[in-house]
Amino acid sequence: MTRSWLIAIVAPVALAALSQGTLSACRPAAAPSEAAASGEGPALLASVPSSLGQQACTPTGPELCFNATDDNCNGIIDEGCGLRTGLVQFAVAWDEARADVDLRVVDPSGELVEVGRPARSGLVKERDCPGRNNECRGQNLENVYLSDGDPLRGEYRVRIRLESLGGENPPVHVAFGARVGPKTYSQTVSLDAPEAEQEFAFKL
Repeated sequence: MTRSWLIAIVAPVALAALSQGTLSACRPAAAPSEAAASGEGPALLASVPSSLGQQACTPTGPELCFNATDDNCNGIIDEGCGLRTGLVQFAVAWDEARADVDLRVVDPSGELVEVGRPARSGLVKERDCPGRNNECRGQNLENVYLSDGDPLRGEYRVRIRLESLGGENPPVHVAFGARVGPKTYSQTVSLDAPEAEQEFAFKL
């Protein structure tokens, strides 16, 4: 028996000095009804604000690595790049090597997902860039994903925060990608100064 989930995306709220980008949604290669018919896991029905633009995608296009974006619109962020993914995934990437950007995800139970400690909801955070000893080596990307099982119902709060510039010139442009069921969403967030942040809320 196939389960159906209802997903609503709450409009992003600016929490500090920043310039908002455009949030766009990509169609995956298969529609939710097609995925359900093929038996490929649960069908997730998306309900999004009418202000979000739906863009047509070419699933045969190339997928670029470490940009937190579903370039070929097949419903997976940075596949083939060594990143883990799941039915719920949030990722950020930025080019400024010394800037410290933090991806903070709070699951519906109110638990903050941290590196090195899986949340009770099944969410896992990979990488904390740039890292104390430059572990990310200038390839700055942080990734939170559902490791296994069904997603926890409720509200997922995602906050993107600039902790420090590290000597880089502002603004820091951060690519934000989200996978919620069969669709992926992306936005470029510009953070102008330390402690600038932006928050998104996803309801499942």
